[in-house]
Amino acid sequence: MQESITVPHSINLDNRSVLILTGIKDVSGFDEQTVNLLTPMGTLIVKGEQLHINKLSLDTGEVTIDGKINSLQYLGDMKQKGFMSKIFR
Repeated sequence: MQESITVPHSINLDNRSVLILTGIKDVSGFDEQTVNLLTPMGTLIVKGEQLHINKLSLDTGEVTIDGKINSLQYLGDMKQKGFMSKIFR
């Protein structure tokens, strides 16, 4: 059964220094170079320098990260099966 997306997920990046996210389910790990976030769209990896989580509210799904943002990357979609599972049906 597919999980429905009930909380809108959005990303707002201001001058590569302030990242505001909504629809965040959890923070699975972080340090000054990487923040791992669980979203309805899959895991979001934020990479940069001197990253700090300034606001974290899992009740509302809001997260604000400050620092120099170098990249944003989604790892898969929680609703899709992996490539290998499609090959070995």
